[in-house]
Amino acid sequence: MITNINQLDLNKRYTYEDYLSWRLEEAVELIRGKIFRMSPAPNMSHQWISSELRNKIYNYLKGKPYRSFAAPFDVRLPLPPHKQQDEVIDTVVQPDISVICDLSKLDRRGCLGAPDWIIEILSNSTSKKDLTDKFDIYQHAGVKEYWVVYPHEGTVIAYRLDDKNTYQIVRPQPFVKDESVPVGIFPDFSIDLEGVFPEGFE
Repeated sequence: MITNINQLDLNKRYTYEDYLSWRLEEAVELIRGKIFRMSPAPNMSHQWISSELRNKIYNYLKGKPYRSFAAPFDVRLPLPPHKQQDEVIDTVVQPDISVICDLSKLDRRGCLGAPDWIIEILSNSTSKKDLTDKFDIYQHAGVKEYWVVYPHEGTVIAYRLDDKNTYQIVRPQPFVKDESVPVGIFPDFSIDLEGVFPEGFE
């Protein structure tokens, strides 16, 4: 049984079936078969931002037939989408926040298929992965809306899929602490960033 990441060949490609057989102490993600370490335990700022955003999303979704989840929560992204067998799926990620409108994608293991909206909160150890690898797989998988949160800057950059399944930035300049960010998948909803970013925590 694999219990330590050092038992794995990080140059090898794995599948979700392999992932299920591991009993690792540290969390990992699979992106196109390659193992990526998760960041260490989130710091206070990360936890604060995640909690504030989740609360706002939860309050909006209350009574609606949609669900939101925070990491740790496995999202399996079959590429192409029709190849859904465990031995074929090679991408499983744990977004900081996922919003799913099609509840048929949910099962006891998490989400099989693309969430409608994903939010990733950057850290020093995950920024490259979130801005390149995950950006690409979320776009390819059909995640309709992708927000990237920059804790140190106190900003949010939002992307939405266009009719060619390509991410377009909502606006060139980031959204800042005293603004509201419109949610593309829910036209009557926007998130006020006031209070989302803590003062005094790094």
